[in-house]
Amino acid sequence: MLRPRYNTDKTLNSRKADIQPLKETLQALVNAYKLQGKLNEVTIVESWEKIMGRAIALKTQEIYFRNGKLFVRISSAPLKHELVMAKTKVIALINTEVGVQAISEVVFL
Repeated sequence: MLRPRYNTDKTLNSRKADIQPLKETLQALVNAYKLQGKLNEVTIVESWEKIMGRAIALKTQEIYFRNGKLFVRISSAPLKHELVMAKTKVIALINTEVGVQAISEVVFL
């Protein structure tokens, strides 16, 4: 006598009601451990070249965060002056990339 290859019993498939998408589960973990701020910071640092362009990224020596402020060390004085003048646009570009109000101020060193 041949047995069916797959289990046709519906009671064994009842666990599927508890299954959540991986994206929702990971977002719940990020919220539970309050990691969203750090993830935003990492996203900004990693996508600096994409946000500002290759020319500015090549002149950037250091990027770091302190108390919700983004500090950027630029090796070119004229470029630093240009970025200081366009500070509000830089903040808007960064926050648009992250998708939330991640930073409120940028300090160019």
